[in-house]
Amino acid sequence: MAITDRQFAVDLDAKDPLAKYREQFVITDPTMCYLDGNSLGRLPKQTIKVINDFLIDDWGAKVVEGWNDWIDQAQVTGDLIGRATLGAASGQVLACDTTSVNFYQLVGAALAARPGRKTIIVDAANFPTDRYILQGLAKTHGLKLITIDNESPGSAEHERITPEILEKYLSEDVAFVTLEVIQYRSGARTDIKAITDLARKYGALTIWDASHAVGAIEMNFDANGVDLAVGCTYKYGNSGPGAPAWLYVAKRIQKELQTPIQGWFAQSNQFEMGSTFEKSGDIRGFQIASPSLIGLKSIQSAFGMIEEAGIDAIAAKCAQGTEMMIGLYDAWLADLGFTLNTSRNPKERGGHISLVHPEAKRISVALRQFANVIPDYRVPDSIRLAIAPLPTSYLEVWDGFERIRDLVSTRQYEKIQANEMRVT
Repeated sequence: MAITDRQFAVDLDAKDPLAKYREQFVITDPTMCYLDGNSLGRLPKQTIKVINDFLIDDWGAKVVEGWNDWIDQAQVTGDLIGRATLGAASGQVLACDTTSVNFYQLVGAALAARPGRKTIIVDAANFPTDRYILQGLAKTHGLKLITIDNESPGSAEHERITPEILEKYLSEDVAFVTLEVIQYRSGARTDIKAITDLARKYGALTIWDASHAVGAIEMNFDANGVDLAVGCTYKYGNSGPGAPAWLYVAKRIQKELQTPIQGWFAQSNQFEMGSTFEKSGDIRGFQIASPSLIGLKSIQSAFGMIEEAGIDAIAAKCAQGTEMMIGLYDAWLADLGFTLNTSRNPKERGGHISLVHPEAKRISVALRQFANVIPDYRVPDSIRLAIAPLPTSYLEVWDGFERIRDLVSTRQYEKIQANEMRVT
């Protein structure tokens, strides 16, 4: 059956072992094609009950006595994230703060662990927060910041940093390398093990930002020898806007690393309120302060669903869904001015693809206004389209691509004169 036949998607849904999860999410408009789960995941129905129960039965009923149950929830929730999505054994993940704060913490720890080294490496297509934090630290501490060009034509295919590209910049002066597991714009997937092993050969640490990968693909942190990583929980993790992020520190280096923000939750004997800081030797030594209990409950609800579904099945659906997207791009969109900026190799992509078009911004706005399709736009000319494996059906993706074809072929996007939306 041809991929352009709607029955093709119907048949995939009929065979999908994850199809049952769609009804477990709040979907107020069943005609909407929501292809932006890589930016913000849908709300699990169970989360509503979990939060309400916490408000009434925990905070409401227990008040301050509740801390006897809550005090270690950042670690408990971190362990859930680790085993459900990261391939990380217990005691290595904390659910806390924001991705940016956690990134700052681990960058500072990595610098302190490599005294005398003055070079740090990032790529030009990395997420802005990561680049901005590094620019600030480089300026403050007199570091040499190398930003690998993976945006200029011919510099890197689909922005993907390979070991061959990276090694040209490595030396004994490099303290750490930081890259994204999945490039936020193009959807390119980096080889975690190969990059980590290469950096280690030069004595450098590697810090991974897995924000666009967690809950979409298998990463096997422990097996791949990952040193440090951060990520969010509100994309494929479905934990809600502003939900707490997470950080990963391999157990083998936890005692070695010292974070720049020495919060009281990281103190070895926290409630003795000592006069000087003595870092806890385990993962709690990387926690700054009291966790957001409501946020952690959201994570527990959503990542419990991911653990039940299985990250292997989720990754398989991402591969199948993005394969269908690429097939529909070939059939319907390639002749309409679009260019595919994501690898055709499923091992080199995650849960979203990127389509480049000179009118990408107007098309993205027009899809929302006229076609009830929700993508997102990234400067200068990219439209990102994702399959979130638990709430998204194959038919939803197929319908979305059909509407993209119809809107662009009829040039409806030309009705959009200006876009005042701050969020894209």
